Amino acid sequence: MTDGWITMPASEVLPGDRVRLADGREVIATRIETNFFGRSAMLALIEDTPDRWYKQPVACSADVEVLRGS
Repeated sequence: MTDGWITMPASEVLPGDRVRLADGREVIATRIETNFFGRSAMLALIEDTPDRWYKQPVACSADVEVLRGS
């Protein structure tokens, strides 16, 4: 089995997914905050690991790449 990047809307990202954002940064989405800042069209991908804490707002309809096994 090989892993590969697939493109999907940010709204389909699941906790635990490794996500590559449009600017090339990678985030492990340990948590997903929906309705970000009271906006139903926004979410925030949160990486909360021993190595870093990072929060990235993303439009629900925005395309992101997710690393998945094939």
